[in-house]
Amino acid sequence: MTLLDSAPLDVLDAYRTCEFVTLGRDGTPLAWPTAVRRQEDGTLLLSTSLAFAQKALNIRRDGRVALLFSDPTGSGLDHAPQIFVGGRAECPDEIMTGPQGAEDYWRMLFERQPHSRAYVSPPLRPLTTWYYLRLLITVTPDQVVVRPPLPASDQQAPGTEHLLPGAAQLARFSSAVLAARDTSGAPVLARTRPVPTGDGFAVEVPAGCAATEGPASLLVHRHDEQLNNMHNALVRGTLKAVGDGWLLVPTKVVEPMGTGRPTDAFRVLRDTRRATARYLERRGLTRPRVRWDEFKALAAAAKRR
Repeated sequence: MTLLDSAPLDVLDAYRTCEFVTLGRDGTPLAWPTAVRRQEDGTLLLSTSLAFAQKALNIRRDGRVALLFSDPTGSGLDHAPQIFVGGRAECPDEIMTGPQGAEDYWRMLFERQPHSRAYVSPPLRPLTTWYYLRLLITVTPDQVVVRPPLPASDQQAPGTEHLLPGAAQLARFSSAVLAARDTSGAPVLARTRPVPTGDGFAVEVPAGCAATEGPASLLVHRHDEQLNNMHNALVRGTLKAVGDGWLLVPTKVVEPMGTGRPTDAFRVLRDTRRATARYLERRGLTRPRVRWDEFKALAAAAKRR
């Protein structure tokens, strides 16, 4: 038995993505959507490309992390409970050029994200090398909390009439994930419905989520049933206790994949290639060769299923 066995594992395994939070250099909890594979030893396996290595760098500085399984899109589940997992992560500075050691993880991605199989075809390889140079992240849970799904609401999505940073981004979603810290400084996560006010976004923190005042953020993200048409945005700020409630005072918005403009794809491709080159240059490394044949074999096997 492992600590993770206290959760409904069939539900956890069905989730296509989860919200994963690390602590930034200034202590801000930074959450992003990611795919996770549960391992038999009770740990959770994630990965990040060199182009988005900030998660890895955060973990090497402070291994306290958290995950929240709260968006069941594509899982086939109705009224799925939310699953919060707190723990510690490790991310060795070893660049993975193939699926070795993470075959089940990649097989899962190729099965659940059919369009990604095309990335390993020869015509696209020059454009997707950055995607397949990966760092593996292993999370050992030390806390598991099962929460009910966020109750349905007939509340209208917040408008954009407020001039708050992030108001436009949050208005496109019916809920968001709050990333904050507890009294020990460890990150916590909770799905909530931000409501814009004159000073910030009012948020509800569920019982059992030990959020405290300090640096915080709000994550919104979406994907379709086959992990396509992805979009995410992070609103950074400060969480404050106001009366009996909480207020996230925003300061900055981050949209790594752009805002949906036609030029975003070109910008993202340029930025990811530059970030990959920068990671390698700082370590005095030449660009490794991706083991395309191994990825292609896994993608082909997934297609036959």
